[in-house]
Amino acid sequence: MNTAFVPQQPQPTPAAAPSAAPPTPPHASEATRLLCAGTYLDPGYRDKVIDELHLNEQRFVAPSLGLDAARVLAHALRARRRELQWAGAVIGLWLVGAALTQGLLALYLLPSLYLAIGTRIRGSAPKAPLYRTLPAFLFRWWGRILLAVLAVITVIAAFGGGDDGTPSDPYGGSYGSYGSYDSYRSSESPDLSDVLLPGSGDAGTSFRPWQAWAVLVVLALVAVCLAAQRGQFARVLAAELSPQRFPDAAGDPAEQGESRRFQWLRHRIRTEQRAPLVMYHEARPFCGAGEAQQDWVLAVELRPDAMKKQQPISNRLVLEKIRPLVERLRLPAEHAGTAVRDRLRRLEIDECVFLPAEGLLRREDAPYQPQAFEEHRAHAVEEGAEKRRHFLRIRVGGWEEELVVTVFVRVHTQGRMLMLEIAPHVLQPVRPLFKEADRTAHRYRHNNWLGKAVWAVTRVPGSPAGSLIVLGRAVAYGWRLLTGGYANALPDGPALSVRELGSAEAGSQFQEMDAARYLTSIQDRVANGVRTALAEAGYQTGEFVQQINNISNGGVHIGSVEGSTFAVGDHSSASSTNGGGEPRKGADAHGNG
Repeated sequence: MNTAFVPQQPQPTPAAAPSAAPPTPPHASEATRLLCAGTYLDPGYRDKVIDELHLNEQRFVAPSLGLDAARVLAHALRARRRELQWAGAVIGLWLVGAALTQGLLALYLLPSLYLAIGTRIRGSAPKAPLYRTLPAFLFRWWGRILLAVLAVITVIAAFGGGDDGTPSDPYGGSYGSYGSYDSYRSSESPDLSDVLLPGSGDAGTSFRPWQAWAVLVVLALVAVCLAAQRGQFARVLAAELSPQRFPDAAGDPAEQGESRRFQWLRHRIRTEQRAPLVMYHEARPFCGAGEAQQDWVLAVELRPDAMKKQQPISNRLVLEKIRPLVERLRLPAEHAGTAVRDRLRRLEIDECVFLPAEGLLRREDAPYQPQAFEEHRAHAVEEGAEKRRHFLRIRVGGWEEELVVTVFVRVHTQGRMLMLEIAPHVLQPVRPLFKEADRTAHRYRHNNWLGKAVWAVTRVPGSPAGSLIVLGRAVAYGWRLLTGGYANALPDGPALSVRELGSAEAGSQFQEMDAARYLTSIQDRVANGVRTALAEAGYQTGEFVQQINNISNGGVHIGSVEGSTFAVGDHSSASSTNGGGEPRKGADAHGNG
């Protein structure tokens, strides 16, 4: 990619003034690091990343400027493998415990089911509607009450509360012996299994204190597994995903020892994600650029200026006038020196060509070679375009590549008309959950043993349902991989962007102000570049300036004001003269004459 970097500026200040820091490579950017951490925090995000980049191998990757999608995929696969291992260990403990306790541990699956149903009904929305909140509340609290009853009964049974009620046998019998327990079970009062598992008494099941102790031990082991899993995540955040070690991509264990399929996908992703050639899907041409802002589409007639001599004008000529004006946004103030940290200093400008993915037989057939791209660019820049389109791409990566502003500019001259298309896009910052990953891991690592124990114990009831969901998703993924025919599918454009999936709905007020500043600065320079090109080629610029002003102010272009009557404002009015010179009164903004 012909990405432009910050040029070395003159030194108006003494030589000791600090220079601007070099740009951070995409694989080491803060956005990449936070998205990698997000694959450990959010299973839904992780599964979508794997589906888009690993399962659907026929799809081209969305442009990932300022980001390394291959590294995010590597950590997503690693996080899923670890989650599968812990889920298998938890399910194994539950199965072994249920068999060892002759079904007593299985009773705990009932409140776990209620809790899982309540969580599913509630959903993940911050504010759920009442028809979801109320049933979720009932399911959750019924599960908690049932769990508390089970826990109390199990503890009582573990300490011998299931016998005849005497602390010891004065005639030499042991407390809680087999005989006394059987005599207790033969009484008319129902026991635990009769209440929670109807019909279990017919099978001759008898729960003894050692079985209750086994239940408590197994539940404790499940809690240990959950705590160890959380501790492993905290160690990852403190090691390879720490801000100090993350720039060392070669030492990242997530990319080592992967399969040949992943190695091939990694090569394809890194070839495509920052290439000036964009293979797109017709329904999602700007996938990966972020949220679309208000487009500028202008069409002005090329009217010769009688005071100037007309010169030939072309698309390339107009773009060459735009580019140096936009590049000047990198220059700091005259007396500011080189220590200015404004992100406009690292503004990137390149030319890209959009090609549809339809018609290719293999993903490798896309013309990413430099010579092939140059041929496409040379032809596309002067085309009217439908499917193949040429754009001048202007990008600003602010807030450590978390706030990314991209402006696509296209110019076309035909039939004595000049068409200008400006398509601005904004990538919002990374999700708050991902941004809090370091704090979450640090809090867990530095918590005391009681806090860690409470964290793990409170998640034991939901562990069987959660682990089964993890294993079920893995089985479904494997089935789709084996039977979906993705390996031999025809190439397709990207459906999702891992960067857009990990974006928040909106940024902070400071970030919104920066995005508006970047967009306004770039659009103003683009408009000035087009106006300069028209003026130097000997054409009038009044109509173009008028359209730009109307669009910038959110107004509607008025093609001609001759003989028209209009008013602006709540209490304004306007008048004009007719052919006889008599005034003609207009209506105000409320329609009053």
